[in-house]
Amino acid sequence: MQSQPQFRPYATPHGHPPHGTPHHGHGSHGGHPSPHAPPRSGASHRRGGIGPMMSAGPHPQVPMTAAQINQQHYQAQQANQRAKIRSRKPTDKNLPDGIDELLVGGPDLAVAYRQLRDFERRLDATMTRKKLDIMDSLSRNTKHQRKLRIWINNTVEDQYWQASASSMDNFEFSSTSEATYRVTIEARLLDDPLDLDKDKGNDEDDAGKEADGEKMDTDDKPQQKPAPAKPGQRTRFAHFFKALTVEPDRPKPGAHGNETIVEWKKPDKTPSGAQNLPAIADFDEFAFKRPGDENLNITVNLFRHEEPERFAVSPELADIIDETDATLKEATLAVYEYIKLFGLQDDEETRNFRCDEYLKKIVGRDMGMIGHLPDYITPHLRPLPPIKLPYTIRVDEEFHKSPTPTIYDVTVAVDDPMRARYLSFLHNPQHAGMLKEIARLDDQLATVCQALHESKARHTFFTSMANDPVGFVRTWLSSQKRDLDIILGESARGNGESIHGDEWRKGGRDSVWNTANARESVNVLLSRPPSRPQQR
Repeated sequence: MQSQPQFRPYATPHGHPPHGTPHHGHGSHGGHPSPHAPPRSGASHRRGGIGPMMSAGPHPQVPMTAAQINQQHYQAQQANQRAKIRSRKPTDKNLPDGIDELLVGGPDLAVAYRQLRDFERRLDATMTRKKLDIMDSLSRNTKHQRKLRIWINNTVEDQYWQASASSMDNFEFSSTSEATYRVTIEARLLDDPLDLDKDKGNDEDDAGKEADGEKMDTDDKPQQKPAPAKPGQRTRFAHFFKALTVEPDRPKPGAHGNETIVEWKKPDKTPSGAQNLPAIADFDEFAFKRPGDENLNITVNLFRHEEPERFAVSPELADIIDETDATLKEATLAVYEYIKLFGLQDDEETRNFRCDEYLKKIVGRDMGMIGHLPDYITPHLRPLPPIKLPYTIRVDEEFHKSPTPTIYDVTVAVDDPMRARYLSFLHNPQHAGMLKEIARLDDQLATVCQALHESKARHTFFTSMANDPVGFVRTWLSSQKRDLDIILGESARGNGESIHGDEWRKGGRDSVWNTANARESVNVLLSRPPSRPQQR
């Protein structure tokens, strides 16, 4: 007897069938499959994903309740009402013509108002232009070169020459004491770039350059440190570097020392110059303590932290942009300027450019695309090498009788000093409230001007009626009747006027047919229901 094939229900990761999935059977209607149905392979009934399957095609939306429909209708009505209010809001802030002599303050009041309006327009234009200039300056993120002065010094403890004379005579040495040294690396951003030139001019013999740091070895003459930075200023030592390592030379055989590399790394996602930084990323002094009783040469490596990041360029790219380091954006713009300068852009397809002998080293072929310049340049960018500051840790007695630090001046890139003020101006929380207050005053001014226009119209109406009551009433009634006839489309049968006059025969933009009354009359005539023919 042939056994029936068994089918396992589709199960979730917890071993239970999903909601809506039958426990038995394979078909959509449940139950066992038909014995006449052809056998199906495992791949044919495999389901993608975990969970119940949904049928393909459009799914009906859940009907809205009566409360939701009423709420939506109410919101639409409110939106229409606000739109009507905005459309009826007066916007004209100009005084009506001929009102100068009618004001209580005399013509000087109207002249002063127009002068204030003209000054307001010029002030708005100036402020808008300045705001655009500030936004453009912030987008370019201009950097300035400043000098960061670094002091490296060390102190010692429990050295053999620091023991008392009695202890040395009696040969009493404590077994728990260990000779140590403490190295301090401190930095300050010079407030005035000219201070560096003054210091160098006073003592040229002490100035020197070594490695990547501009060394000023001042073992003979100590230098006075500048005052600490004021709170809120971005002059911290840790702001300019993302990592610091100290690599000591290997000690001599048998010497007491430590070969461990000292390392500090700024936490990730910490932008340069950010506010409220943790203590590990916001300091001016870095110190470490190690055991040792002999002089030791070390190298302090400083890894720059710049935004946007700067790279060292390859010799092939340096031949084109004439720079040894640059950001990706600067390198891309420099290569594009090179293409434009030597006329290498294709005349027919401006997105392409021809490669000369220098560009072939970057692109790798005879033609390139301007849109792919960053892709061509990126392989030729390398991380900047660290700034190396050599230093000798002195533990001898002669040096510590009058210890002096070793000083380096390192060039760092800082943001524009006005950048913080620009940002505070653009993100001033009071600015939005001030704009709302100005808009409210503008609305009040427009309302007052509208009231002046209405008062001027009423003044003109009553003044004309007072000067010539009979003529004014006759003229006014004739004008009203004419407007009514034109609106109703009955001007030809009204007061005897004929549509065959010269003014009706004249065409063009300045004719009567191009007036608002003529267009309105045509619309009224077309909206009339057609008259039925009279039966005879």
